[in-house]
Amino acid sequence: MSLRIFEPRYVRMVKESLKAQQGFGVCMLNSKGDKELNQHIYPVGTYAKVIDFDMLDDGLLGITVEGEFLFSIDSIETEHDELRVGNVHRIDAWHAETFPDCEATALQERLVQIIASYPELHALYSEPPVSDMSWVVYRWLELLPIKAADKQQLLEQEDPKVVVDFLASLIE
Repeated sequence: MSLRIFEPRYVRMVKESLKAQQGFGVCMLNSKGDKELNQHIYPVGTYAKVIDFDMLDDGLLGITVEGEFLFSIDSIETEHDELRVGNVHRIDAWHAETFPDCEATALQERLVQIIASYPELHALYSEPPVSDMSWVVYRWLELLPIKAADKQQLLEQEDPKVVVDFLASLIE
């Protein structure tokens, strides 16, 4: 994912992440959640690391991040500059043997077509690892224009068959 960094709190976050050679969390926002209680941040997020950065034409910092794993937020604190810092625990990835084969093939094939059709996606995923069904399912959830609350519900599923069945129903 490519990001434009302009708010001072996020500039600080990127600097600190790069200095410590660590990543940071990327979460979806809940427009109905209470911001004062940090309930505007959905609890499942992605631990991401900066893999590239440069100065954009408009003078802003541009970064490219790559997700490494999902996490669930245990607690969040708001720092002096409004940067949110949380305690999290890693969510185990789905295992390959838990994915049903018949729906998986259609999801894999259609995702390859979509990536090939959009230059910005092809630039990110020139050789997509479509044999990794976890990767395929996460890309579908990333790309689909569905509500954040629905994505959260799908990401929280322990059984990936529920998610694959939902995705398969959308592409039929």
